[in-house]
Amino acid sequence: MERDVIIACDFDTAEKTYAFLDRFGDERPFVKIGMELYYAEGPAIVRELKRRGHRIFLDLKLHDIPHTVERAMAVLSRLEVDMCNLHAAGTVPMMEAAVRGLTRPDGSRPILLAVTQLTSTDQATMERDLLIDRPIGEVVRHYARNAKTAGLDGVVCSPLEAADVHEACGADFLTVTPGVRFADGDAGDQKRVTTPARAHALGSDFIVVGRPITAAADPTAAWARCRREFIQGGKEDHE
Repeated sequence: MERDVIIACDFDTAEKTYAFLDRFGDERPFVKIGMELYYAEGPAIVRELKRRGHRIFLDLKLHDIPHTVERAMAVLSRLEVDMCNLHAAGTVPMMEAAVRGLTRPDGSRPILLAVTQLTSTDQATMERDLLIDRPIGEVVRHYARNAKTAGLDGVVCSPLEAADVHEACGADFLTVTPGVRFADGDAGDQKRVTTPARAHALGSDFIVVGRPITAAADPTAAWARCRREFIQGGKEDHE
């Protein structure tokens, strides 16, 4: 897949999701379906958006014992999504089980990513709440190496860590990075953030962008700006 922007469709109903995406006309942006929308609407929302021609990142962040994750991934594999994910903290055996469950009889499967550390987590939070005292960059690299060992395709990480992940795991190991805001925007509850153009420079393969697009007065213009800055690596503008 070529570098692209994934819109986080963090809505609570199918109707709101369809109304938002209808504003894009004939365009079919790559979209992320997260917990809120999936728990509200179930597999039907995935099937309908696939029918409409969207690529889908199903962001459910599985984390359980290996057997449970393997069986859950086998179910998700049948939805024909393009990407899905789990928590790297679930350990290598869990990630290996996920690959087994996700792989179809013909050998194909969606892209599988491991979440390293959430972009709402910073060093102080990680030490205080998770009792992880190593530097956050070191933790992310270690989790990324574990994900590669388990046979995954890449990780979800901050764009600030994308270059380190590629250095540790290779240029073909994908970095999908939330925590992206326009230079003139609000960071919200994200802590490890940067701009689309900077994410390009740091080596992100995909960026996941929610409120800067979904809450914009003109979402199509915001999406176009985001793609221009990220894919082309151009200077941030304020159109």
